[in-house]
Amino acid sequence: MALRADNDLLTAQAVDGNESSLPIFNVERVQLNFNIASNFVAGQVANNVLVLALATNRILRIDLENPSDIDDVDLPQPSSKIGLIRRMFLDPTASHLIISTTLGENFYLHSQAKQPKALGRLKGVSIECIAWNISQPTASTREILIGATDGSIWEIYVEPSTEFYRREERYGTQVWRLQEGPVTGIWADALKSDSRRVLITSHSKIYHITGKVASKGREGSSSIFAELFQKEEPVIQSAQSPSTNAPSSLAISPDLPSTAVQDENYARPFGWLGSQGVLTGVLATNLTTNSLGSKMFKDAKLHPRSIFPESLSARGGRKLIQDPIQSMTLTQWHAVALAEGRIVAVNRLTGQIVYDQTVLEPGQTVVGLVSDQKKNTFWLFTSTEIFEVVATDEDRDVWKIMLQQQDYDAALRYAKGALQKDSVAMASGDHLSSKGQWTKAASVWGKSSKAFEEVCLNLIDSGQDDALRKYLVTKLTTYKKSSVMQRVMISTWLIQIFMAKLNSLDDMVATKAELMENTDTKGAKDELQKIRQEFQDFVTKQKQDLDAKTVYEIISSHDREEELLYFANTITDYEYVLTYWIQRERWTEALSVLNKQSNPETFYRYSNVLMTHAPVGLVEILTRRSNVEPHKMIPALLSYNEIALANNTPLKDNQAIRYLNFVVNNYPEAPSSIHNTLISFLATLPSTSETTLLSYLESQPAPPLFDADFALRLCTQHNRIQSAIHIYSVILNQPLAAVSLALEHKDIDLAALVADRVDPTPTNRQLRKHLWLMIAEQKIRQPGSSIKSAIEFLKRSPNSSELLKIEDLIQFFPDFVVIDDFKEEICQALEAYSRHIDSLKSEMDQSEATAKSIRDEIDTLDSRYAIVEPGERCWICTLPVLSRQFFVFPCQHAFHSDCLGKRVLENCSQTKRKNIKDLQGKVTQGMGVGVQRQKWIRELDGIVGEQCVLCGDLGIKGVDEPFVREGEGRGEWDV
Repeated sequence: MALRADNDLLTAQAVDGNESSLPIFNVERVQLNFNIASNFVAGQVANNVLVLALATNRILRIDLENPSDIDDVDLPQPSSKIGLIRRMFLDPTASHLIISTTLGENFYLHSQAKQPKALGRLKGVSIECIAWNISQPTASTREILIGATDGSIWEIYVEPSTEFYRREERYGTQVWRLQEGPVTGIWADALKSDSRRVLITSHSKIYHITGKVASKGREGSSSIFAELFQKEEPVIQSAQSPSTNAPSSLAISPDLPSTAVQDENYARPFGWLGSQGVLTGVLATNLTTNSLGSKMFKDAKLHPRSIFPESLSARGGRKLIQDPIQSMTLTQWHAVALAEGRIVAVNRLTGQIVYDQTVLEPGQTVVGLVSDQKKNTFWLFTSTEIFEVVATDEDRDVWKIMLQQQDYDAALRYAKGALQKDSVAMASGDHLSSKGQWTKAASVWGKSSKAFEEVCLNLIDSGQDDALRKYLVTKLTTYKKSSVMQRVMISTWLIQIFMAKLNSLDDMVATKAELMENTDTKGAKDELQKIRQEFQDFVTKQKQDLDAKTVYEIISSHDREEELLYFANTITDYEYVLTYWIQRERWTEALSVLNKQSNPETFYRYSNVLMTHAPVGLVEILTRRSNVEPHKMIPALLSYNEIALANNTPLKDNQAIRYLNFVVNNYPEAPSSIHNTLISFLATLPSTSETTLLSYLESQPAPPLFDADFALRLCTQHNRIQSAIHIYSVILNQPLAAVSLALEHKDIDLAALVADRVDPTPTNRQLRKHLWLMIAEQKIRQPGSSIKSAIEFLKRSPNSSELLKIEDLIQFFPDFVVIDDFKEEICQALEAYSRHIDSLKSEMDQSEATAKSIRDEIDTLDSRYAIVEPGERCWICTLPVLSRQFFVFPCQHAFHSDCLGKRVLENCSQTKRKNIKDLQGKVTQGMGVGVQRQKWIRELDGIVGEQCVLCGDLGIKGVDEPFVREGEGRGEWDV
């Protein structure tokens, strides 16, 4: 991480000034914006936290994301007792810091603490390196391994505590020891849930140990690594002619950044610095634990001291014995080393130096070269300065290296941009083709920019048809949708290639079967099925790029029926498929295709031929299609019906009638043309039975849904008499015509049935009588029918017995007839006449008595009177009635003349009111005298005194009115 120059406390200054060139590495000096009184003796960086140890035993902890936040920590005791700080170790999360002094005192400082605490169990242990716990805990260190200068390896568990007398470490145990000297590096990681790998280095050897550790139940209480070191034998790699005076260390690359290429085979690199140079390799995990170490050391690569800058003598000549590399750390792809005051970056894959820059002045003391495992930053500490080694896009050339090593998959993963990936693809394809792997080469070439013509000609000349097909399919995916011409041409060419391949496989299967009867053709058949499936997938995916007409021609030229139909179905050209099956008279297949259609026009277009050859299936489909307009199917139904009539097809097998019946029963709004067609089919049936036609006619509402005149004409034309009579009598309401038609065809029973249906209203009496007279005449004059049988027939209907008398029938009897045949009827008629005469006489006597009673009542009216008491009051105004002219009624209600007239005027009609006012005007104005005036007065009294206003019609009409209206006072009769 390069520190920003605008920061108040820290600034960065580029040593290598040309920033625009963006080299892979660049060293930048970090300038502190505050004064430090003494030199640095140790430095560490982890998780963007920088920790500096000063010669005064002060520790500075700086958060690089907030540089103004600086923790200044002192060791708890003076240097005279504990010594000076020698080394510091910071875990990857920057939560735990362990400080080791020159006198073997060790201290622990948590990120949340301000005061280091002594690690008593490690007293006297001079720590050289630490393997932090793989789970990277922050509350405690959990199990960590510590390498010491005396070759011992310790396991310790440190947990911070606020209690003064409690130790920080839960336990501390020595688990192993190297015999050859100090432990210069140690690393531990997990292989499986309970397996661990420990990597240990010394000046002369590197150890690789794998195995199971103790169960988790022992965590925090006792060592879990002791069992591993006791039971497992390490795999050891020794250095040649090692020097114990040369610096030695173990470096592990930082965690992969989030922007790095994701590689499932990725293994974390490691580097071992020794007197011979830098040994780099990877910590493989995809092998068995027994072979991990051997494989790892076998694949490791030594970058010798000779490739690093030479050590020069004071005179400028090359030293015989080269000074060792002072320090080393590891990035993802490079080993970064400090040699002869220069920062040198070596590509660990090729061993080439990619960066070499002088950083230190002669005589400067180096403290260390470290890396931030979390943030992928790299730092160089001297006694007075801090430098950051900035890596910029360090994997930019990895693809080239992988390409040179012919690891094309890895090269493609690390290639960036279209040009790099294209270069990898072309090289990979050429390599594969040279090894005869044409199909793989074609797949790779298809994604490259290698000339289309060159690849195609190469594959064609080599006879690699399958590879050519693969290349074209792959190439097709690289063209944009806008490249219509290229996509269409390649797609069409692929259709031709597929057809040739399928034909070839068909021939192979057939040839094997003919040459050797017992030959197993399963392989060829499986290949045939595979290619057919591939063709179908291709057509489904690329149907938008295929010209239908051209494809039809290509496939048809190869006589590939199955593929032809699959293509047509895929592009939903169902009409083509339908036409194809119809032309070959494959009616079942045609119906199967039609059943998938939803466009009604398709049904109309093919209905004629399908109704002729597959009527049952077509009608089954039609009954499930609600969007087909039935009247547009009539031409096909008519054509079918002609054939059905010619073949004398029975009613139950007539599919046209079946379909029309379905439409009529399920679509009440079906047009009249449907009903007319159904009637025409039913009327023209070869059967003489009219049951179906009559049932249909009887089910029709009023008015009917068909053309009655058309139906009547058809029924008459085809001698459907019962149906015609039904139309006349029920639908057209012409019973006379119906009876005439029935009698014309000698069907007297049917004529009688029609006559019985006529509504027996008084207005129809004459019509009914006429109908029965027609029936009677036909029955009486029917050959072989006697007078007696005719009369018995007429008696069966109550309507005829009521309307016809014997005298009405005599006119139809023959001139010479024996009276014995109808003597009984004549006697019954005479007896009926006699009873009628007696009834008339009785009525006349009753009328005469009634008239006499009326005359007697009229005579009594002249002498009728009413008694009015002296105190009688008017029933309207309640004043004495005798005070002025009055009316008295038989009901004993009495009214003053003016009161009664006023009441009548209020409630009578407009005409009556006008008449009363006119008469009153004439009387009061004296317009007449004598007899004329008396006549007006009588007329006026007659109108006014026509009826009592309380008991008559006016009283009944006013029954809902209140006895006392609002505002009227209570009379003296009020109770």
